[in-house]
Amino acid sequence: SEDGLVYTFKIKKGVNYADDESFENGKGREVVAGDLIYGMKRHFDPSQRSRNTWLWRDRIVGLDAWGENGADYSKEVSGLKALDSHTIQITLVKPYPQLIYTLAMVPAAFIPKEAVDHYGKEFAIKPVGSGPFKLESFNTKKAILVRNPSFRGEVLNLADEGYDESIHGYTGIKALDGKTFPVVDRIEMSFMSEQMPRWNSFNKGNEIQFASVPVELIDQVLETKKPVKLKPQYAEKFHKKVAEEFGFVYGNFNMDDPRLGYSKDPEQNKRNKVLRCAIRKAFNWPERIDRFYYGIGEAFPGVIKPGIDGYDPNLSKDSITPDVEGAKKMLAEAGWTPENLPLLEYGGVSSVTTKQFFEQFRGWMRRIGYPKDKIKFLSYATFGDYSKAYKQRKVLYHGLAWSIDYPDSENVLALFYGPYQSPGANSANFENEKYDALYKRASVMQPSSERTEIYKQMNQILIDECVTISGFSRTGIYLWHKDLLMYPDRDVLGGGFFRYIGVK
Repeated sequence: SEDGLVYTFKIKKGVNYADDESFENGKGREVVAGDLIYGMKRHFDPSQRSRNTWLWRDRIVGLDAWGENGADYSKEVSGLKALDSHTIQITLVKPYPQLIYTLAMVPAAFIPKEAVDHYGKEFAIKPVGSGPFKLESFNTKKAILVRNPSFRGEVLNLADEGYDESIHGYTGIKALDGKTFPVVDRIEMSFMSEQMPRWNSFNKGNEIQFASVPVELIDQVLETKKPVKLKPQYAEKFHKKVAEEFGFVYGNFNMDDPRLGYSKDPEQNKRNKVLRCAIRKAFNWPERIDRFYYGIGEAFPGVIKPGIDGYDPNLSKDSITPDVEGAKKMLAEAGWTPENLPLLEYGGVSSVTTKQFFEQFRGWMRRIGYPKDKIKFLSYATFGDYSKAYKQRKVLYHGLAWSIDYPDSENVLALFYGPYQSPGANSANFENEKYDALYKRASVMQPSSERTEIYKQMNQILIDECVTISGFSRTGIYLWHKDLLMYPDRDVLGGGFFRYIGVK
């Protein structure tokens, strides 16, 4: 609608769910508009404990209230309507330009109620969809996908998919042009958390066929890093794709902790800001990238990465440039001494890599005069335990990674929006009146030069306040055997390429 509050759209006709015992006579029925509405409602049903309500919370008319008032699926949500079997209308509380992006995300999956009723809690591992493959089995070691014989017969048109001979020609996927999805009968996904066993299985040639290059073997596998070039023995065996993630790694200070965050004493507030900025100056991105990320790529200032709206190539790089002497000077001028520096707690999962991260971090802090016994590693057995701890505001400094959900800086700037503090996405517990006002203003704006400038202002506030040490987008080096015909598109969270896989 003209005011940006009402979205009405059609879904494709003739799309059926895969055959499944949850349907009458085991025959998959047609996908209809009500399936999306049912799926979206489920996120606001308290019994489902969804982590995805943030996508539509306070956005869709009546949806929050529906969940708060008992989550009765027989009752309509005024802002979610099926005008007919293939027409959906969504009415918003206020403009939400990112709505279209959210409808392309996994939480907006069309869900058949019959399957949920039939499988109950097991629906999480027995999903029923309309795609080219069906999930045959799933456990902690492996997932097996098999051809969906009732898939709708879509034909691969490489031109429509953006095929470029100069970019994709080496893969041989041109041979798949005009073929009907899916091309293969079965896909096995092995969950191997340790890189070396995964690499060994991949290198055998008769086991897994797609993998990334372990950091430990980067010098063994690559002939050059800039540009990335495989050594001849590997180039002969494998195809490669070098891709920068659509996300970034960063570290947050817990601003709710008065040791280096907010203090009721204005003078202490100023000193704490100096301490955060000095720690950031000591952080050495070139050394971190060289040691843990192949030595490939460069850090960027703030949280808006290159390639999305709001990135400023002219932004000062002071916030990502190590400066030991500058950090020492700042600490001295603010009255910080080895005796009065607070205990600096660094949280992370108990793994070899995370401990190496910590030891490198501790080494940098010692360069600026931080006593060794005042830098402590808070170890957590699992990521779940670690996540729970920083969401409960118990971790002074915590390293994170964020996969960007959609190509709009609103998605990353939300990580520091005051109302989203822990246990929400704002794990830094950052609260800044000007920042929050700019976020609220930009969040309802359509893309424009004015909105872009607001994004830049917000990014600069985060840099000026030294609330986060950011950021760096990792580069993945993906290899696959030459008997496979594919091009691994993994750049956006949830992106999949299985339907485009073939074999020679």
